[in-house]
Amino acid sequence: MKWVIAAVAAIVIVGLLYWQSLAAKVSYVNGLPAYSSLPGREYFLEHDCYLFKFKKDNSDWPLIASRATVPALPETVDPRSIGAGFPDVRILDVIKAGTRFRIVSVRRTESRASTSISFEILLGDEVSFKYPRVDAFWILDHSPEKEGKAPRVLPDYAVPRFNY
Repeated sequence: MKWVIAAVAAIVIVGLLYWQSLAAKVSYVNGLPAYSSLPGREYFLEHDCYLFKFKKDNSDWPLIASRATVPALPETVDPRSIGAGFPDVRILDVIKAGTRFRIVSVRRTESRASTSISFEILLGDEVSFKYPRVDAFWILDHSPEKEGKAPRVLPDYAVPRFNY
């Protein structure tokens, strides 16, 4: 009987260790010096994009991108692709060029394999969109992260809105 209890305890411990190794820690880093100036910045989309989720890895927020950075997306952005059966992604919506968005939060995701920074953005006036808050990971240039700097919005995707 003691061996059975010890075996069950060992299996539970191994299971917990395995589960922990797959876990990711998400923290909001808006207050850190490298990121404190980002929330509130506004941009305009330069071309149409999809709102989507990957089928394999579920995310908290829908993602925004086009085929330029996510090869699993269709070549041309077309509203008829919403809900269509693509193997790797589930397309939720289409966002048109010229749409204004604002960075509302900077998020760091840490796992055993990697650390990444992403922006949570708010589309337009919030009430006009089915999914107003989205994750901008795939429209960011992550190369500055290697030097401890904040990622930048790719200029092919969006241009800053200047307040005059």
